[in-house]
Amino acid sequence: MAEAALFDTFARAPLRFERGEGVWLVTESGERYLDFGSGVAVNSLGHGHPHLVGALKAQADKVWHTSNIFEQPGQETLSRRLADNSFADKVFFTNSGAEALECAIKTARRYQFVKGHPERFHIITFEGAFHGRTLATIAAGGQAKYLEGFGPKVQGFDQVPFGDMDALKAAITDATAAILIEPIQGEGGVRPVPKEFLQALRQVCDDNGLLLIFDEVQTGVGRSGRLFAYEWAGVAPDIMALAKGIGGGFPLGACLATADAASGMTAGTHGTTYGGNPLATAVGNAVLDVILGEGFLENVRDVALVLRQGLASLKDRFPNVIEDIRGEGLLLGVKAKVPAGDLVAALRGEYMLAIPAGDNVVRLLPPLTVTAEEAREGLARIERAAEKLSASEMKKSA
Repeated sequence: MAEAALFDTFARAPLRFERGEGVWLVTESGERYLDFGSGVAVNSLGHGHPHLVGALKAQADKVWHTSNIFEQPGQETLSRRLADNSFADKVFFTNSGAEALECAIKTARRYQFVKGHPERFHIITFEGAFHGRTLATIAAGGQAKYLEGFGPKVQGFDQVPFGDMDALKAAITDATAAILIEPIQGEGGVRPVPKEFLQALRQVCDDNGLLLIFDEVQTGVGRSGRLFAYEWAGVAPDIMALAKGIGGGFPLGACLATADAASGMTAGTHGTTYGGNPLATAVGNAVLDVILGEGFLENVRDVALVLRQGLASLKDRFPNVIEDIRGEGLLLGVKAKVPAGDLVAALRGEYMLAIPAGDNVVRLLPPLTVTAEEAREGLARIERAAEKLSASEMKKSA
């Protein structure tokens, strides 16, 4: 095989998967891995889901792309369903989460502009956040490791410590347009934001004429056990970014907003060539067919409880390996006592896939279709990995 001609931007694991079946990925040599990474919370309905495959094949036989110069029936249907099941009135479709965040940022800035406040373009964000890899979204995230070497940081983002309401209020100025937050930080270490803090953010925005933006790229579309994670707090944002799970593995993102928040986004102010193409929206609608089905989200919560309780037991049994269990629904984090990379590698040794995160956390993100039996299989593999790591740690300290 010829040597690949790829950028060296990924430290890839030496695994080559040929096909997927539900919660399983199968390598070219036939090894089966239990996939509790879901492509970083992307494969919301697992691999090869027949309804998604059928929707994609049916659309592929019709039309792939016409551009947003013309009306898009799939977009119209999917936007209506998203609006009917959320706080939103308007939807803009993108190809990715970073693009959805870019749209959210532009929507907030444009809102203040048309309201007569062009000076209000700053957005307050939180330490530990991850909002994407574009120049604007790495500035929003504020993490030095993503900013280094890419020139001056894009202006207009003011970071405050995670969960610090006093610092947040002190950061608000006459230039502030909005507040941007993940209801649960994913990349930052699966850190849920307390519902009281989200409620307080809503009040602060209302009191100061600011827009509240939720980044639900990782938490949205059932991952938390509700359709959207904001539902747990009982507050709604003005703007929300979605991606990952909404496409079930096909590239699709969306920026949702109230009619008022989107009032500045008139014809010509924003655009996309591929966003919301017929293939993507066909799959997006198929994803909602399943996730909005009777009992689906209840089952997600039930299986999440099985997984959470099992992880709590493993934490008690292996305190030298597992420090804490975090998260909501099927977005769970294992804060490790050993290096998180060691735990990921040990799980891979048990033919199980998981995703590292910040704060020395390993993310468990199984497909939302995972069964209680498959969750218990995952727990058994985590147990075997923890046993080996625990024994190794005891040898070191002996």
